[in-house]
Amino acid sequence: MARSLKHERQLLSTDELTLVEKSHHPALGLLPDHDLAELRKLVRERRDRAQTIAARQRRELRGKAAPKGVRAATDDSGTREKRDLLAAALRRLNKEVSRREAKAAKQDLIGSAQRALELRRAAGANATRPSPGRTPKEGLNPKAAPTYTLRKPAKLGAISQRNKNMQAKRDSR
Repeated sequence: MARSLKHERQLLSTDELTLVEKSHHPALGLLPDHDLAELRKLVRERRDRAQTIAARQRRELRGKAAPKGVRAATDDSGTREKRDLLAAALRRLNKEVSRREAKAAKQDLIGSAQRALELRRAAGANATRPSPGRTPKEGLNPKAAPTYTLRKPAKLGAISQRNKNMQAKRDSR
């Protein structure tokens, strides 16, 4: 669910708000990589702290844990919303990091392909290839096509004779 900047200002402290504002576009795209990594670390720490506090407050509400302060927590909705805001900021930061990594990988692949093409073109200009062997030029004698026969000539008479013998045997019965 999208949250307005006004809602973010109500839930977050000033230092958390500055971190979350840096995670919005277009400021996110302008951050250098080392600042982006540092911002990710800080937002992750704040999100983890908010998660811990929200879990503790839920335990206090259920009566499973002793109150941390003077009195027990009566509601944990603000802390949960703060956790959700920080988690959304962390997701945006992670998405930007993965986008930058994919872009860098694509640029590396393009560079490698261009270097390989240059090497191939350079090698192709002075390559020594083996001879192709026998080719059908003037000195080659064409080979005659073999004659195709259905049966061997020696078998023709034997098959006919066998048929005659078998018919004579049937007739004599």
